Amino acid sequence: MSTPSLSPLPALRTSAAWRALESHAPALHRQTLRDLFAADPQRGTRLCVQAGGLVLDYSKNWLTPETLRLLFELARERELPARIAAMFAGAPINNTEGRAVLHVALRANPDERYLVDGVNVVPEVHEVLARMASFSNQVRSGAWLGYSGKRIRYVINIGIGGSYLGPAMAYDALRAYCEPALETRFVANVDPAEFAAATAGLDPGEVLFVIASKTFTTQETMTNAAAARRFCVGHHGNEAAVARHFVALSTNESGVREFGIDPANMFGFWDWVGGRYSMDSAIGLSTMIAVGPENFAQMLRGFRQMDEHFRVTPFERNLPVLMGLIGLLYNNFFDAQSYAVLPYSHDLRRLPAYLQQLVMESNGKFVTRGGSALDYQTAPILWGEPGTNAQHSFYQLLHQGTRLVPCDFIGFSQSTTDDDSQHELLMANLFAQAQALAFGKTEEEARAEGISEALALARSYPGNRPSNVLLARRLTPEVLGELIALYEHCVFTQGMIWDINSFDQWGVELGKALAQKISKQMGAGTADAKLDSSTAALLARYHAQRSEQAG
Repeated sequence: MSTPSLSPLPALRTSAAWRALESHAPALHRQTLRDLFAADPQRGTRLCVQAGGLVLDYSKNWLTPETLRLLFELARERELPARIAAMFAGAPINNTEGRAVLHVALRANPDERYLVDGVNVVPEVHEVLARMASFSNQVRSGAWLGYSGKRIRYVINIGIGGSYLGPAMAYDALRAYCEPALETRFVANVDPAEFAAATAGLDPGEVLFVIASKTFTTQETMTNAAAARRFCVGHHGNEAAVARHFVALSTNESGVREFGIDPANMFGFWDWVGGRYSMDSAIGLSTMIAVGPENFAQMLRGFRQMDEHFRVTPFERNLPVLMGLIGLLYNNFFDAQSYAVLPYSHDLRRLPAYLQQLVMESNGKFVTRGGSALDYQTAPILWGEPGTNAQHSFYQLLHQGTRLVPCDFIGFSQSTTDDDSQHELLMANLFAQAQALAFGKTEEEARAEGISEALALARSYPGNRPSNVLLARRLTPEVLGELIALYEHCVFTQGMIWDINSFDQWGVELGKALAQKISKQMGAGTADAKLDSSTAALLARYHAQRSEQAG
């Protein structure tokens, strides 16, 4: 028997804590960060918490003890403790699809129990992990050879969405741990230019393709998989080559077999794992091949540590809850439309793109779990780039623009290289930017520095721009796992308070369905009379330009 799903919640705006926060917000905004720090000399150490290898300094936020009290009360009124327990218990909290949400089981210890419909899924998880480890070791050692007897030197992951963003981000993040004899590349876009770029100059006899599609029917992935198949078979001249150069991350055994992949080289996962939560499942095979099973296990350990922290730690010291509530404060009570993630790490350059899917696909919803339209904002627009590059790009807006953009700065005390002096300069910039955003520079301070009256306002900085700083000793596999789980549970916290289903993604379906219809019309060279005038005209121009190219 499955665990009961979540009980309905009353309308969010009727919550006593919500109404109290609405009343509290104007007075909060009249206090600046300068005021808050001046009133509490210990604020910088008092508003700082640690979990595993991550330290969160949240002192540079518009928070008073009363603000925090009301935010924690809101979380309790919205039954967040019970909802956390329901997720870990395997309740079907993905109510629109009737599924459990158990990505936490993907990193469970072998002796732990996570139940779905009364069945412990942990043994299945570890059976897949063991098969992944065995295969990864064969590729890494050179024991797995291509069809012509050559060693695999390139792994190309073909997937899209969660089957691409997580592995691509992790490969860059864990560059210092990757096997130098292997290079991993990624193909997601159906644009043929991406596949051409990924395979340019490669010997097909040295390439292993990892096809990541749960259903083995995803349009973009299977189109690119077909191109990979032609690339492989065209070189080797034999369909049998597919079995030595392709593996599948899928649950569709018949589709995998029909493609030519040996089902023994198919690695499955489960419907209680959402795509954007799957980088630590079989979807992480390319990551495991790159960094090795031991480092992959360390990444899982980091995930697991943050899971346990989220599950048992009081809200006052709970990193995901604190970050989720702080983000909700700006989003819902100060109309912050966007949110910047700024890693001061070249290796984390793909993190903002990964988090865009995690946050916006999860919480970009306008309907409650009960099926009612919302009358409040949900997910912000998440964006970002690595520092210090971004300082010479969009930081002008962060410092002197007219929009409120809360920021997360992410940095590391130790470099993944041997150049400590450059790393110190990098981190000096992180600390300086968070300080400048918080405290700014007044016109009077600008004048005192000798800046002319005419330029004093232009050379001042309003400050009072909020941010979090996340600091870890070093970017290791374990810390990466902690960091990703932190953001996963932050998303959960906000989604539960907003009373939305963070684990479906119906918003992506309409465009895909329409693309299928339009694709057929493009092939036929005619436009459906039911098309709107804009789309019909665009198709006509497209066909005309195609004809010019052919001519």
